[in-house]
Amino acid sequence: MKKSLLLQLAVFAGLITVSIVACQKEKSTTQDPVEQYEMNVSKLSSESDSEAELIYDGIFDDAMGVNDEVGMGGMGIFGRLNACPTVTVTRPNAPAPFPVRVVLDFGTGCVARDGHYRKGKIIHVYTNRLIIPNAVAETAFDGFYFDSTKVEGAMRIKNTTEPTTGPRYQINVTNGKLTRPNGNFISWNSEKVRTQIEGVLTPLIPMDDAFRIVGAARGQVKRDTTLVGWNATIVEPLVRRNNCRWIVTGTVRTVRENTNTGTRFVGLINYGTGTCDNAATVTINGVTYNITLP
Repeated sequence: MKKSLLLQLAVFAGLITVSIVACQKEKSTTQDPVEQYEMNVSKLSSESDSEAELIYDGIFDDAMGVNDEVGMGGMGIFGRLNACPTVTVTRPNAPAPFPVRVVLDFGTGCVARDGHYRKGKIIHVYTNRLIIPNAVAETAFDGFYFDSTKVEGAMRIKNTTEPTTGPRYQINVTNGKLTRPNGNFISWNSEKVRTQIEGVLTPLIPMDDAFRIVGAARGQVKRDTTLVGWNATIVEPLVRRNNCRWIVTGTVRTVRENTNTGTRFVGLINYGTGTCDNAATVTINGVTYNITLP
């Protein structure tokens, strides 16, 4: 009996050892540092693309919303009671109405009704009123900050409306850059087409307008010691409503540079099902994360 009992105890101890080794191996597999790195940088790329999209998309609204002479008026920060910048309009070829140079000067800083702090200048130059086909607006920045983020680069808006389309705009961001006080940054280039899908029959009421956005972007983000580049493609058109500060629906696929869409670590940003809020999700390798939009 003693031999039998000793044999049983030995077998039992062996099973415990195997179980512990198996658990350790499984734990090691789920926390593989390479996979964890891939997951983290994919999430970082998706979050960075979302941030750049929202900031530069808001600047389009501001360019359109200055007044009825250069756009529609009442859009972006000008659709709120406390717009807060000083607006200076000059006409280099006066008395000709265009071109027009418009400087939005936020001075040393002010907080608009959207709750965001801005300082510095945004400079728009218009060839015609932006609702006119072939009109162009070129945008530059002079010491401009959105909250604590310095905004740089150039934006070009062109009205590409045709008789068979609704109001449509080609929006290109070149050498865009968003820099944090600690030196972290997002660089971003984007080519998008924005088409009006609601509110066309009520041109005097800009806040009921909605736009569909399609196109692609590419960027690079530096976060501490990590530097990663990505390419982004809109899969399901994004929808922006003038009465909401955020994108309300649509999906964007982000893929790291030098990889392909077949990798498990492709990010899919989902902006929701139509609710106006600053919530979105990004799904990577079957895992979904919540992200907060600026």
